[in-house]
Amino acid sequence: MAKNKSQFVCQSCGSTYPRWNGKCDGCGEWNTLVEENPSTGIGANPGRQMRKGTPVQLVSLAGESEQAPRIASGIAELDRVTGGGFVKGSALLVGGDPGIGKSTLLMQASAALAKQGHKVVYVSGEEAVAQIRMRALRLDAIEANVGLAAETSVENILATLEGDEPPALLILDSIQTLWTELADSAPGTVTQVRTAAQAMIRYAKKHGTCVVLVGHVTKEGQIAGPRVVEHMVDAVLYFEGEGAHNYRILRTVKNRFGPTDEIGVFEMSGKGLKEVTNPSELFLGERNEASPGAAVFAGMEGTRPVLVEIQALVVQSTLGTPRRAVVGWDNSRLSMVLAVLEAHCGVKLGGYDVYLNVAGGYRIQEPAADIAVAAALVSSLCGVALPADAVFFGEVSLSGTTRPVAHGTQRMKEAGKLGFAQAFATIDDKEKSASEGLSVTRIKELTQLAANIAARKENA
Repeated sequence: MAKNKSQFVCQSCGSTYPRWNGKCDGCGEWNTLVEENPSTGIGANPGRQMRKGTPVQLVSLAGESEQAPRIASGIAELDRVTGGGFVKGSALLVGGDPGIGKSTLLMQASAALAKQGHKVVYVSGEEAVAQIRMRALRLDAIEANVGLAAETSVENILATLEGDEPPALLILDSIQTLWTELADSAPGTVTQVRTAAQAMIRYAKKHGTCVVLVGHVTKEGQIAGPRVVEHMVDAVLYFEGEGAHNYRILRTVKNRFGPTDEIGVFEMSGKGLKEVTNPSELFLGERNEASPGAAVFAGMEGTRPVLVEIQALVVQSTLGTPRRAVVGWDNSRLSMVLAVLEAHCGVKLGGYDVYLNVAGGYRIQEPAADIAVAAALVSSLCGVALPADAVFFGEVSLSGTTRPVAHGTQRMKEAGKLGFAQAFATIDDKEKSASEGLSVTRIKELTQLAANIAARKENA
């Protein structure tokens, strides 16, 4: 009888090796290889002849398509991110830092659906039933239609669900704690996470239940475990936020039934998460209008315009290599803007330390913030404050010219709603004519913006 050889599987990317290595060649991570049984691991041989399959019926691609049936949770910010509510028979993966509020949000969503008469099952592999009830009591989310269980065995969970009416929503907190007898490895390993997720997704598709899987996050901010789980589910949501701030952002990374660029904004309180209907007021709440180096950026998150303050500090460097520190924006993008300012605008920043911060811990992911960042940098260097009633948005090219960005009308409409009167932007003539009453200064080249700020210093 042939000896059953073991194999080593990377817990980060899922690569397999015949022997242990200190470093995974697939993802470059160290000390992530774990020994697993090849009979149940990745690339396993079934060990018996494949059975003959059953033919499936093929249908024409042409034809009428129905909208996916959804269940609105009643939490507007959550429904915005999911595309209008939970889709029946879908699987969602929710990730976030420890203590960020994932369980709180899902508990509130469970109570909201239960109030509508939907059956909800909440299975926790990390907390006891008494602990879940204590949190629900604090959140005022006690509902009889929410079934609780503290279980980690996939077979036991499926046996419990099969013995009753399928729920509308099934929450599993978390996927890393589940284990199944089909895999011999320890809970949390690549094989266990993949096999457990596959079993629960199969149940969701068969019974029309929306399954929400909670995933841990690594120190790099990615959902822990094999990336194949993200490909298996229908939607991936990230719950973000800074520990020093009360706000939380629910961001869509993948969504087969809706947009992938929407965000939901919440504020953490003693009674749980509260919806923030106007995020711009939250991010501009403690703004110092007379401070140099502060520019208000009119950004877009999906279909929602968001105004946020960008703060810059430029000081003479005492180091051989000046420091560049960025919080909330791309470091490479800052280096590009600094290079353009020095090459085309004559703004010498090579001997200065540059610090850039997006107020409120917000994270900007679009290039439309280039002009706002450039304005904040020049303002800090000159020591002159920018107009308190002005917003900035637009993309900068390496040649020093600017490029227009999308949704200019929506950005200016949000600015006008919050009392801003000026806009320094890269927009076309059509958007300028629909400027919602704002005085628009069209920026065609970055030198124009730098000269405008320098003129303010001379007139001060």
